[in-house]
Amino acid sequence: MTQRIRPGTVAALALLLAAATGCTGQQSTSPAPSGPPAAARGSAARQVEGPRPFTLLAAGDILPHSSVIDRAAADAGGAGYDFAPMLAGVAPVVSGADLAFCHMETVYGKKGGPYTGYPTFTSPPEIAVALRTTGFDSCSTASNHTLDDGAEGVRRTLDALDRAGIRHAGSARTAAEAARPTILPAGPGKHAAKVAHLAYTYGTNDVPLPADRPWTVDVTDERRIIEEARAARRAGADVVVLSIHWGTEWQDEPDGRQRELARRLTASTDRGRPDIDAVIGTHAHVPQAYEKVNGTWVVYGMGDQIAGAMINHEGVQDPRGNQSSMGRFTFAPPAKPGGRWTVTRAEFVPQWYDTVTGRAVNLNASIGDGAGHLREVRDRIRAVVLSRGAADDGLRMGE
Repeated sequence: MTQRIRPGTVAALALLLAAATGCTGQQSTSPAPSGPPAAARGSAARQVEGPRPFTLLAAGDILPHSSVIDRAAADAGGAGYDFAPMLAGVAPVVSGADLAFCHMETVYGKKGGPYTGYPTFTSPPEIAVALRTTGFDSCSTASNHTLDDGAEGVRRTLDALDRAGIRHAGSARTAAEAARPTILPAGPGKHAAKVAHLAYTYGTNDVPLPADRPWTVDVTDERRIIEEARAARRAGADVVVLSIHWGTEWQDEPDGRQRELARRLTASTDRGRPDIDAVIGTHAHVPQAYEKVNGTWVVYGMGDQIAGAMINHEGVQDPRGNQSSMGRFTFAPPAKPGGRWTVTRAEFVPQWYDTVTGRAVNLNASIGDGAGHLREVRDRIRAVVLSRGAADDGLRMGE
């Protein structure tokens, strides 16, 4: 993990976008309506009662450095910590998805603190409430900082997420919890798809797993990932999404280990369909490419959704550490039961965290006249995201 510093002077900006709206069809008042015959309309109605498409959104690392914690205290006006204003600019995108996943990189400290940033993080538990307010449904909690405050830090974190109504994957308080797959409905109603959320990390900064609780955090193991994915299928999951903390910090390109593990995981199948339906990567602090591998979308690195100003391995403040993307995928049900749910639309939404104002910015929604700097940041993120040919497989930049 690299050292962070407090923000310098960067131009502040306007943010926020309008939420997308839908429309509903109106019944015709014509005495001779056109359209399919009654039998066909009945068939269409029955189809509506079956599995429905859904959108999945995934965002990057939530990494509260001391400057971020100070910003939340200021936003709370002296009454605790309020992280919701930081995320208000991207909340319409997050809440607009049927299912939204975050990556909670740090663990929470005791109510009232003290709270710490780099190098050993303990964050205010109020973050969980803000994540839910923003629209997140589940968070991966497996990272190299999961054991920064031992098993008690894990317990406090998962307790706070539970109270906020956010599911979680990647760390556990009990062996039974560790063995139970996290499965969520993608949207309301009895016909919502069931989505399993798995999460693993490459390591824990050399902090050993508790000897009496080796299941506290999921450490990357290809065999275990496949076993858990298949267990989730047996438990009823239609779609299996893997959040994975991996890669080389400050490297735009995915490293060889990422590429090889992505190839092997996406090649693994059982009963005619892949074990993993999407791979969402975190940890590198910078945006990395999206790529379709063996027919499965892999996001090698989302970047940091929230983080303080960053110093890279060369000792230089690096603005890439506050750039990220949010991935949004539309899944459609299979033609026959037991088949694979397919991604029919793949998008990325470029994002920037302004360390001066302490706000996450949806770049596409915020770029207007005179916003040349933001346009440059957006275009850089787009170039990295598309650097491995994802545009040829249909990936588009969204808002």
